[in-house]
Amino acid sequence: MITLSEQHIATIKDAAKKLTGFKRRAFQAQVAIDYLDSRVRLTERIFGWARETVALGLHELRTGVTCLDNFKARGNKKTSVQNQQLENDIRSLADPESQTDPKFQTAFKYTRITAKAMRSALITKKGWFDENLPCEKTIGNILNRLGYRLRRVQKAKPIKKIKETNAIFNNLHIINQDSDMCKDSLRISIDTKAKVDLCDSSRGGTSRCQKPVQAADHDMGIKPKLVPFGILDVMTGLLTIIFGTSFETSDFIVDCLEQWWNDNKEHYSHIKQLVINLDNGPQNSSHRTQFMKRMVEFADKNDLEIVLAYYPPYHSKYNPIERSWGRLENHWSGTLLNSVETTVEWAKTMTWKGIHPVVKLLETVYQKGVVVGKKIFKAITQRVDRDISLPKYCMTIQPQGENSG
Repeated sequence: MITLSEQHIATIKDAAKKLTGFKRRAFQAQVAIDYLDSRVRLTERIFGWARETVALGLHELRTGVTCLDNFKARGNKKTSVQNQQLENDIRSLADPESQTDPKFQTAFKYTRITAKAMRSALITKKGWFDENLPCEKTIGNILNRLGYRLRRVQKAKPIKKIKETNAIFNNLHIINQDSDMCKDSLRISIDTKAKVDLCDSSRGGTSRCQKPVQAADHDMGIKPKLVPFGILDVMTGLLTIIFGTSFETSDFIVDCLEQWWNDNKEHYSHIKQLVINLDNGPQNSSHRTQFMKRMVEFADKNDLEIVLAYYPPYHSKYNPIERSWGRLENHWSGTLLNSVETTVEWAKTMTWKGIHPVVKLLETVYQKGVVVGKKIFKAITQRVDRDISLPKYCMTIQPQGENSG
């Protein structure tokens, strides 16, 4: 037996990796003969090769009979791996039809489209041919792997729904699609997450450590809070989270938008239209006087056409930004968010679509209940072009310049 240096062993192992099938077995067997006296177990210990494979190689050299390899029996790669375009098309069709877990316990999506409907949509909307697509069951498996699944119907709990819901969704789909296809239009999704209590209370999560994190056994007293506000660039997946230390007001929402735009306007210098997906919450309602006043001022100041595209009541979970909150909750659930610094730094380390979010802190103090007078608001309403059939849920603000009255 010949003693081999670590460099010799590394070189031989590297050479073996470049061979396949019976050629690799023959090479491994010859190394065992030349250096290790044909000792199979010693070959396995030194080179890490399976002793069954080395034994088979020795047998093939000894008898001159080569075993045939059946690589095809190992199976094919997944359909979505073989054809990346299929995966991209499925995502583009499923995303507008999906919503996040209503309890925010997971970033997993619940889709309203079935595997059968997805297969039909690939043919009618994406130009695929029937013979080039996998079967319906495979499409369902791909949807599951990509993070989409069918939402259970809860018969015991009635779903609230206004009569305009379907019309609002149809209108949203058209607006969003037109914006995504227009080069000088940008679509963002905005919303606030539930306030974060800064305390030592458990958030019900887990963390990998030798000893469990010790949380307070009672949640008592008045605690400082942070208000997380999210802005999601829907097409690129870039997420911005701004934590407010005061109240969630109309001024807070628009100030966050202005800060985000000032930080990114050089990158978006070609943008002329800003489409905003949002829910009809109390602070950003289309009839909230202070919110509409500030949005008109925002449009004028930045020379942007603003399109406010609201989701219908009780369906705000379809808003794309909502999905990122589930990811954030999972990310920091095992942590005690007992300070501003801890909360902000943990948010910075999460990822959404493989990208770390931009996280800011806004320490402005806001006053609740700010209302614009009727005479002033009447002039503001003249600046807002509301959709004829859906005036509460779709409107456009045309800019008139920063110094307009």
